[in-house]
Amino acid sequence: MGRDNKQGKSHNKGTLPQTPKNQKIAPNKVNEEFSQELAELNTLITKSKRKK
Repeated sequence: MGRDNKQGKSHNKGTLPQTPKNQKIAPNKVNEEFSQELAELNTLITKSKRKK
C-alpha cells in the first residue's frame, strides 16, 4: 500500500523552501517590489529607445 498522504496545517507558512533568507520578501512588501521592478524596466526601455 502507499504511504499516508496527510496534508494538515503547516507550521512554517512564512518560509519558502530553498530560498535564502536575504532573498525573501515579506508578504506586505510584494506589491512594492513589483512596482520597483516595473519602474526599472520602464527606465531601461526609455534608455534603449533614446540610443536608437
